[in-house]
Amino acid sequence: MFSFSSPQTIFFGCGQSQKTASLAKDFGNRILLVHGSNAQRAEWLLSSCTELSLTVKSISCKNEPTLPDIETSLAQAREFSPHVILALGGGSVIDFAKSLAALIGCSDKPIFYLEGVGDGRPLDNPPIPIIALPTTAGTGAEVTKNAVISVPEHGVKVSLRDTRMVPQIAIVDPILMQGAPRNVSLSAALDAITQVIEPYLSNKANLMTDALCRAAIPVGLKVIRDLVENNTLGAWESMAWVSTCGGLALANAGLGAVHGFAGVIGGKTNAPHGEICGALLPAVMESHINKADHETDIYRRITWVLEMMDTHFSPGRRGCGLVELRDWSRKMGIRSMTGLGLSIADYQSVATAAAKTSSMRGNPFVLSQSELLSILDAAT
Repeated sequence: MFSFSSPQTIFFGCGQSQKTASLAKDFGNRILLVHGSNAQRAEWLLSSCTELSLTVKSISCKNEPTLPDIETSLAQAREFSPHVILALGGGSVIDFAKSLAALIGCSDKPIFYLEGVGDGRPLDNPPIPIIALPTTAGTGAEVTKNAVISVPEHGVKVSLRDTRMVPQIAIVDPILMQGAPRNVSLSAALDAITQVIEPYLSNKANLMTDALCRAAIPVGLKVIRDLVENNTLGAWESMAWVSTCGGLALANAGLGAVHGFAGVIGGKTNAPHGEICGALLPAVMESHINKADHETDIYRRITWVLEMMDTHFSPGRRGCGLVELRDWSRKMGIRSMTGLGLSIADYQSVATAAAKTSSMRGNPFVLSQSELLSILDAAT
């Protein structure tokens, strides 16, 4: 028995973004356009909306969403009273837009609706409709029911979560993704791969999420080097699909230790989320295989993932794929924990905090403090 949340519609493929303005018009004529730090990358969409006589207000999300930034932008959004929000950007931009959409209709302070630092209370009213257009293939935020928000006052990243926060429409157009800087592409791709591995190993996995993850894991591992090293459109199209599968899977099966750590470490260091995930994935997988009982289903799942890594990173050399993936990632620029700015002196507090996160509830094993510390040590 399981339930499965997803957007009402997903438009996938090269050129699909060209229908965004006409889709937005179906919701009304006041459009809130949320984009990244480079407003020029949103000019095409602004022009498309203007041609249809839509009234557009733009808000820029320049970094990963923070609670103070959301509070400032909420006042502008409420005054404008949009019919629909267009989110054009990476996971941070989409999460920022989802937060605005969710909180516009809430009467209390935003912090009360957050997990961890607030009450995690339900939204007062349904969110404003969202059309999400990802420009990176990583987070899958275009199909998830939460937004990750940094709370500087507490030094953590937490989620705003409600099943109604899933965007009404997701438009996944690989053309919007090609050409990103290598470090962004690398982090996003490793995040995408992590987000199909962790739901597959989650204790909340189900038949639907298994089907998505088993199809996507080999594809992500196959194309990541071509994407990062050669920036080919075909690789972007494949990884965009992997990312969307990951978003659907994590929204319905949860995640695990990699993301349990990532929110805490990101809150302390402000390091890119995808890079943190890429740095932790090999250490977490090693911990899993060492802990799993050989006669269990989770052992079979873990060994299958490791076999996929062997196939695409160490063909003909069984058992070497995980190490080869780690070494290649570091060669391409993924930093260690200390390289990301995490002090060894903070490992104890990070492990303690990570154990309490919502992502850790999906981990296939309950990890002790010493096991959590061993993962951080292995990623150092």
